[in-house]
Amino acid sequence: MDLRDLKLFLNLAESQHFGKTAKATYVSPSTLSRQIQRMEEELGQMLFLRDNRIVQLTDAGKQLKTFAQETLLHYQQLRNSISQEGQSLSGELRIFCSVTAAYSHLPSILDQFRALHPNVEIKLTTGDAANAVDKIQSNDADLAIAGRPESLPSTVDFQKIGEIPLVLITPALPCPVRTQMMESKPEWAKIPFILPEHGPTRRRIDQWFRRYHINNPQIYATVAGHEAIVSMVALGCGIALIPSVVLDNSPETIRNRIHVADNVTLTASFDLGVCVQKKRLNEPLIHAFWQLI
Repeated sequence: MDLRDLKLFLNLAESQHFGKTAKATYVSPSTLSRQIQRMEEELGQMLFLRDNRIVQLTDAGKQLKTFAQETLLHYQQLRNSISQEGQSLSGELRIFCSVTAAYSHLPSILDQFRALHPNVEIKLTTGDAANAVDKIQSNDADLAIAGRPESLPSTVDFQKIGEIPLVLITPALPCPVRTQMMESKPEWAKIPFILPEHGPTRRRIDQWFRRYHINNPQIYATVAGHEAIVSMVALGCGIALIPSVVLDNSPETIRNRIHVADNVTLTASFDLGVCVQKKRLNEPLIHAFWQLI
């Protein structure tokens, strides 16, 4: 198998969908399927469990994923090392962040970086920012933008780029939730909340519950990604504590359906920053990005 095979395999391991990977890598689904089958025949092991609904890595597939990530990383490091003397940097830099961060903080950083290093290809992946550190540690991304965890792994470095306050958002349109919130003293235990699954915001929400003595909050839903939470509040499903930057960068049609509560004491802001594996800070592309921020 060659580097292209490994890239196709990693893309499929991440997307868990043959159609999505085929589209992203510009091959037909049948060609992709044949290449995966060839890799499985070469290794003598099934790499994926697949049926009409799911595509999951087998134990052998998980081992190959680690090998593929390390091999492609070492190849990229070799290319950078060979080309860096007397030449501009080139290669691929993989960045992970939330959809909001892709609008709010990343553009100004990338404008400067691309002006200095125009030959570097930026590969951006968006998702739940609460998964950013995991993406870094698993080598699924080179750099990630995320809120600083309360417990930062010793192998990960974090550089602050901003401070993000939280806001309590409620539906602006008439609905039962809006009626509950308009009471002079809202009965918090009876109001449905929409929560993030995990991450820095979730921990601050738990602190807020303790401050208001909400021992058994009514949870309407837990959601991966703050952007989806805003939409659910706009539909009247419940209320939520979210980073203010998420609301600021939401579409106007959504913001018009949201009210920000101004009579509630909120928890402390959290630091937003870029994280990276410490052992990779000397790699040319990552070092250049790190020096810029």
